[in-house]
Amino acid sequence: MPLQSLVRALTVLCIALLVAFPSMAGQLSEKLQKVQPGEIFPGATRFGEATGDPPIAPIFRGEELLGYAFLNSDVTSSVGYSGKPIHIVVGIDPKGIVRGLKLVEHKEPIVLIGIPEAKVVASVNSLIGKDLGRVSAGAERPPQVDIVSGATVTVLVMGDSIVRSALKLIRSNRLGAETAALAGPSAEIRRVDPGTSNVSDWQTLVGDGSVRSLRLTVGEVSDAFRQAGQPSAAEHPETRKPGDRFIDLYIAPVSVPSIGRSLLGEARYEQMRAKLKPGEEAIIVAGDGAYSFKGSGYVRGGIFDRIELLQDGQGLRFRDRYHTRLPALAAAGAPHLREIALFVVPADFGFDVTAPWELQLLVQRSSVGREKAVLPYNLGYTLPDAYVKVEAAPAPPPPVEPSAAEPGEPLALSEPLWMKMWDMNRTSVAIAAAAVLVLTLIFFFQDWLVKRPVLFGWVRRGYLTFTLVWLGWYANAQLSVVNVLTFFNSLVTGFHWEFFLSAPLVFLLWASVAAALLFWGRGPFCGWLCPFGALQELTNNIAQWLKVPQVRVPWGLHERLWPIKYIIFLGLFGLSLYSLALAEMFSEVEPFKTAIILKFAREWPFVIFALTVLAAGLFIERFYCRYLCPLGAALAIPGRIRMFEWLKRWPECGSPCQRCAKECPVQSIHPEGGINVNECIYCMHCQELYHDDQRCPHMIQVRLKREKFMALSTPASRGEAPAKTAVTHKGVPIRRPEKTPEIPSDANIQGEA
Repeated sequence: MPLQSLVRALTVLCIALLVAFPSMAGQLSEKLQKVQPGEIFPGATRFGEATGDPPIAPIFRGEELLGYAFLNSDVTSSVGYSGKPIHIVVGIDPKGIVRGLKLVEHKEPIVLIGIPEAKVVASVNSLIGKDLGRVSAGAERPPQVDIVSGATVTVLVMGDSIVRSALKLIRSNRLGAETAALAGPSAEIRRVDPGTSNVSDWQTLVGDGSVRSLRLTVGEVSDAFRQAGQPSAAEHPETRKPGDRFIDLYIAPVSVPSIGRSLLGEARYEQMRAKLKPGEEAIIVAGDGAYSFKGSGYVRGGIFDRIELLQDGQGLRFRDRYHTRLPALAAAGAPHLREIALFVVPADFGFDVTAPWELQLLVQRSSVGREKAVLPYNLGYTLPDAYVKVEAAPAPPPPVEPSAAEPGEPLALSEPLWMKMWDMNRTSVAIAAAAVLVLTLIFFFQDWLVKRPVLFGWVRRGYLTFTLVWLGWYANAQLSVVNVLTFFNSLVTGFHWEFFLSAPLVFLLWASVAAALLFWGRGPFCGWLCPFGALQELTNNIAQWLKVPQVRVPWGLHERLWPIKYIIFLGLFGLSLYSLALAEMFSEVEPFKTAIILKFAREWPFVIFALTVLAAGLFIERFYCRYLCPLGAALAIPGRIRMFEWLKRWPECGSPCQRCAKECPVQSIHPEGGINVNECIYCMHCQELYHDDQRCPHMIQVRLKREKFMALSTPASRGEAPAKTAVTHKGVPIRRPEKTPEIPSDANIQGEA
């Protein structure tokens, strides 16, 4: 009987789960109701019935089968920054070519409020037309989507989930036999002929196609912007004369022996060949004119954002570690060019120098306001046959049956997305880690610093400037209460480290904040690592320098205002338990996204709110931090578990001395003298006073006693020679007086304080 009862209970549980959670086919069918067939497959008129696990639905034009539709989240993980899946319906043909995409549902806060959804969708749409059948066969690398500043994690998760889900379906042979045939070898193999190594002059290289060029005038580019529907960009030419040279762009593969020896010279060519690793190739990109092909991104972070190497639908943007600057070209008769760059194509890109390839030049011009218009120009290259040796392809190996145990295993396309993100942000991670290390040293050696107030002032203002400019405006590493809500939500719905690791700087900062909570409470983040907090303090410093009157909130009112931020946080937290998306929308009470992430480029209500908060901070230092910040409240709660007390106090603090309490920038010191660590931002101003014998009443009395003691102990002050048995103090002979002199009280000491 107990066994029967157990079976009956399990049956009921299974039925309940099936009712509560719809089947995978039902999930796809539900999302397809939001999509028209023609949106994801040109010319399609209807969907067939979704079948299989994971489900796919055939797409028809009349009775003709065009391809299939599937939901990315049915096949692979597509959890975004919100902790919820991003649902995208993908149309793919039997050959494995992506024909269309439709974003049907998401909970991403940065897209819900902030960055236009159309901008994110446009970035992911770059996957349309990509031949993932060749990627599945190993003939090409998986494609990458273009990065959207401020929504990096969201865009990369979307692109990665589309590619991974498509490849999993292709390798399952569910799209038809056409994709499997792609793995077959070609009829011939083309290789670079190592025996061809003659040196040619510039005219010969250009004439036989060894060097390809793209030449544009300023007027031609302006006309192209007009034809592309960008008249405002056409009105912002690089020079005033339309006939001026916009760019003369030249490309050539210098890993081909004859071309390399001609353009680099024998010595430089051999030096380059010695450095190239197996599978790597090298190309030269040279240019002259009003437009630079290197672009501003190279200066900022080592990425050449104006050129991209394209081959077989794959793209590669070069980084500084693959770049070498050349002073001149060695070929006889070569022109003097302003920019000459040698780029190494890494082996993992799979570049075939004998196959056709292109270099895409992105022409950027200022458009309306802060927007930029972009126009692509593609310069194609095909290696001349004189440098190529053709060989017969080997016989194909017998087909290998797929293992029945493998379909359920994760698809090992490449390294995980979070590892790609850390690799892409290696420089930024190193800078952020160094900044955290510097801040740790500041805290551990705070006594040495605060005894030197001028130096400490420069250190603090310099660090806040770095936090605002680099950490905030450049790297967009502004923590938010949304991170806290997402973390708690993930603990309830399913925790995955990979999701949190996909934002390297945010993860690094949160790890640092978590460690700092044990030592110092919330102060390290709120007072030093918060870009918006830094913006408030720096603008208030400027206001004080301009003699803007400062308002000191009465203690009774101040004590009743600071709980507001805790109420806001608890409200958001409770709302997140009902709907995380709704809580993320109401988290716009934080002006961080407007002022830091989007740099005020938002709708006017958000900008007005952010400017109002900053304006209040000109008169009341860190107004938002004190009374409204839900993130500060969220950090203050666990901050009470700190293990150490680093802020020192004298017995006189609070009774009778009130100097620290009156000078605390955020009024975190009670009139009784105690420091409220929930409100303290660890600016260390009170520690400057603690050691200052010119401002702290306790230290003033210590100094006066020391000075009077030394004065009474000096022989010249008594008009007599020191006794033979005198005791020395720091090398100065002294004689112990019969009675310790009384120190007269100074009523002005505390009054001045």
